[in-house]
Amino acid sequence: MKQLRQLLFILFMLVSLAPVSAAEAEKAEGFDLQSVLWGHVKDSYEWHITDIGEKKIIIHLPVIVHSSTGWHFFMSDKIEEEPIEDGKLKGYKACPEGTGLYIAPAGSIYENRIVEIAEDGTEKRPFDISLTKTVIVLFIDAIILLLCILIPARWSRRHKVDDPAPKGFTGFMDMFVAYIYDEAIKPSLGDEAKKYAPYLLTCFFFIFVANVMGIIPFPPGGGNLTGNITITFFLAVCTLLVTNISGTKHYWKDIFWPDVPWWLKVPVPLMPLIEVFSIFTKPLALMVRLFANMLAGHAIAIALTCIIFIMASMGAFACGSMSVVSVALSVFMMLLEVLVCFIQALVFTMLSSVFISLARVKGHEA
Repeated sequence: MKQLRQLLFILFMLVSLAPVSAAEAEKAEGFDLQSVLWGHVKDSYEWHITDIGEKKIIIHLPVIVHSSTGWHFFMSDKIEEEPIEDGKLKGYKACPEGTGLYIAPAGSIYENRIVEIAEDGTEKRPFDISLTKTVIVLFIDAIILLLCILIPARWSRRHKVDDPAPKGFTGFMDMFVAYIYDEAIKPSLGDEAKKYAPYLLTCFFFIFVANVMGIIPFPPGGGNLTGNITITFFLAVCTLLVTNISGTKHYWKDIFWPDVPWWLKVPVPLMPLIEVFSIFTKPLALMVRLFANMLAGHAIAIALTCIIFIMASMGAFACGSMSVVSVALSVFMMLLEVLVCFIQALVFTMLSSVFISLARVKGHEA
């Protein structure tokens, strides 16, 4: 009965506060939900940690670009806010002065990226190899991945097969690797599982580490690596290459000359075109599935947390009541995100193993 009363109270608060426009609350308090949301999921030249009053806690990252005036090396703290008065560019001017480098403003095709302004006012992207937030997070996750692999590998080299099972972190990783190998890789690839296990296990643990580090709200976590479509695109391309390089002659025969009625192959190669198209749709599905799920999870978790700040302009009672709801939903979403981190890594690995097994098809027995 007590739980029922609490549930009814929460529902009453939600219904009573529903007519209030969140946009009005945002406007009244100056809280920009969109900037907070995209500031977390997008890449940037600095790593914003938090705000303490008016002071922003930021880790400034190296900017390395080559423009028409040569190479430029400086930290992102040299990018100072300086609106242009003539209205041609409302962005940020980069120091040192005279470089002609700017952060492209909202609405530009290069939004939030460094651009060079030509004499006619057009924007041009310089050669940019800056160590952005995504790049730094990628390095951190790669180091963690290497530690997760090398520490158990070192134990394995020093022990025999019939030695007692390892304990602690090594034992946990040994169990984890065995589970992924036995449940996700071997059922699809069978006897060839050992051949492709190094690649597939690397994919799983890289995605899993990146996903888990992404839900940690402070450095070295907090980077939305798998919510960046460039990263998922690279992983999908790797699976595409491994799959098609491993393809047998029967695999390629079924693509260019499948066992279907002849009128589906000549004079119009309808089925071969569909089969060739499917070569690219499979990794495309891997790319979009991982990117969309992780991006959506981060966005929902942040939006639920931001309810507190949106409701702050409605008074102490409204803010306090909705804070309880926001925290409860945020905790639930974070726990769900941990599960999603594992599931998405497992699904990518499992589908990759299935695609590789389809490419390893043998000839039909008579």
